[in-house]
Amino acid sequence: MTTTPHPLVTGAHRLAHDLLVPQAERVDQEEVPASHVEAVKRAGLLGVVAPWEYGGADAPAAVARETAEILAGACCSTWFVQTQHHTPVKLLATYDSPVRERLLRPLATGELMAGIAFAHVRAFPRVPVRAVPEEGGWRFEGRVPWYTGWGLNDVMLLAGVTDTAEVVFVFAEAREQPGLTPSAPMRLAALTAARTVSLELDGLWVPAEAVVLRTSQEEFAAVDLPRAANASPAVFGVARAALELVARSPEGEETAETLRARLAQVRREAYALADRPAGHDCVPERLAVKTRAFDLLRAATTAAIVAGGGRSMDRGSRAQRLAREGMFLLVQGQTAEARRTHLSVLASG
Repeated sequence: MTTTPHPLVTGAHRLAHDLLVPQAERVDQEEVPASHVEAVKRAGLLGVVAPWEYGGADAPAAVARETAEILAGACCSTWFVQTQHHTPVKLLATYDSPVRERLLRPLATGELMAGIAFAHVRAFPRVPVRAVPEEGGWRFEGRVPWYTGWGLNDVMLLAGVTDTAEVVFVFAEAREQPGLTPSAPMRLAALTAARTVSLELDGLWVPAEAVVLRTSQEEFAAVDLPRAANASPAVFGVARAALELVARSPEGEETAETLRARLAQVRREAYALADRPAGHDCVPERLAVKTRAFDLLRAATTAAIVAGGGRSMDRGSRAQRLAREGMFLLVQGQTAEARRTHLSVLASG
């Protein structure tokens, strides 16, 4: 935790206390309402990592992580919808392009909200979405398996892979249009409320001025793999929320105290690694810490279920919701290397 709370951290705590936590069980059974997104916007949290000169907060990484923990621990579905927004903002801030001047300010201030449609690039050499150059722009063909925030986002960061293994990132409007058809909202074991769909791309055309980045698949993986190997702040947020429930039970105070100490240690290690320069050789160490964080998340949410007893089987139980959210975080943003590491640790006992 920061010594002197940053204003965004204070605002995130207020948002969690006043709105997200009281409504989390209802949202879990229904969907993230537009009013939740508007509240996140008003709190300035969509601009947490955006450049100051474009209307963002340009906050330190520690503040971005802490606000993410707070939101995830309060309502993981709301956190997951809004967390999609930050990657497009970072990409626009990093790479100069015509679309930067059009979109970065409205995204930084929360006037617009962005989603992401590029996790499928990690499936390479399989290519779920192809980018085909065409005079004046690009056409996209294939299927985006997962797109979160449908109906809440204004624009999406979409990626496809060319025949020469180049990854093309573009911005497109997040709406049904010629060449883009969404599925019905997916019914998932956890975070159904986050409004996740798949997208069928049948010749979606995007103009050249909507391109934000073109890079080789190899260069994309060199940046993406170390980043994906980091432990997500959401893991620590959900685990802490679960341990709060454990601590409230007559039998759970000692268990909560022990697990909190272990969680704090892993959190320190994870964030220290995240703050170091990334290279592919750092991936094993980061994955080892990430897996330990998962172990503690599983222990914390299991303890919350046990402490709640039979009440935990009620669909409206907070403990059950946190356990399902913890299950979701085990696979969110997962790479093949992360899966191998985690399965190996589980097999070794």
